[in-house]
Amino acid sequence: MLRKTVVAALAVLVTISSCSPIRKPAEKEAAPAETLKIEAKAPRAGEPVTPIAAAVPANPAMVELGKKLFFDPRLSKSGFISCNSCHNLSMGGSDNLKSSIGHKWNKGPINSPTVLNSSMNLAQFWDGRAKDLKEQAGGPIANPGEMAFTHELAVSVLQSIPGYVEEFKTVFGSDQITIDHVTDAIAAFEETLVTPDSRFDKWLLGDDNAITKDELEGYELFKSSGCTACHNGPALGGNSYQKMGVIEPYKATSPAEGRSAVTGKDADRFNFKVPTLRNVELTYPYFHDGEAATLAEAIDVMGQIQLGKKFTPEENAKIVAFMKTLTGSQPSFMLPVLPPSSDSTPSPEPFGK
Repeated sequence: MLRKTVVAALAVLVTISSCSPIRKPAEKEAAPAETLKIEAKAPRAGEPVTPIAAAVPANPAMVELGKKLFFDPRLSKSGFISCNSCHNLSMGGSDNLKSSIGHKWNKGPINSPTVLNSSMNLAQFWDGRAKDLKEQAGGPIANPGEMAFTHELAVSVLQSIPGYVEEFKTVFGSDQITIDHVTDAIAAFEETLVTPDSRFDKWLLGDDNAITKDELEGYELFKSSGCTACHNGPALGGNSYQKMGVIEPYKATSPAEGRSAVTGKDADRFNFKVPTLRNVELTYPYFHDGEAATLAEAIDVMGQIQLGKKFTPEENAKIVAFMKTLTGSQPSFMLPVLPPSSDSTPSPEPFGK
């Protein structure tokens, strides 16, 4: 009886304490981790980089459909290549190859950029030829060197799969699947592929212990050397086109000539969309031709041809250390179970006719 009375009294005290608007300093408890995360400080003022916010899908059903399409190899002629083949979400949204492998082992002309945080780009592809993720999503499907299909054939395959017909109807309100619906859904999924909560973001939000002294010195060196002139904003890049080889010409191994392929202007030759540095330790090799195998090598080359600067090994190591703090929380979800083909679904042609 006494034990029950004590327990009841403690419960009353806890309730009063938690509801009371006034506390003595000695009684103040440490906030739980969840509260600290919600009550994070405002970003540090004056920094050229801002934290990444978590994605909040506007249409979860469309995102789920887009996820299935992103992983579905039936959108390719071979029935083997999906969006995830070149933008592998287990590998930082890239394929870690100098250039991607397409239909019939075709060697692509350029390094595959990461799909992570790509919604923050001013345009898509290295040369910016696609204005947004929706337009980009349709490109590889119809590219003969990539997925080697046509939009019409891709849609006909999806239309032959009852599970997709039902899901497209739920999302778009129509029995007829269109390429616009396909690219809308893929883009909606890709918009969710952001990577918040990097250690550097935590530092930006006021946690002085989130990065080490060497990492902070690497960031300060990164800024003072002029790197943030191009690598700024939430993605540390992706928001401008810049010439590769400002101080010294860059001898590329790729035939790609950059923005001039879109504008037709010679002044835009070798102007490329600045790549994001988010998750950069995961997205090797580097540059549009994939010629820099390591971060240390990429930093040395960029220092030389863009800034006219020779970093010491110690400086290089500190900048590398800083860049590794930019790895955020990777997209995490259940792999989609794709709807089965029907008897009328065209067979893939992995080796051609």
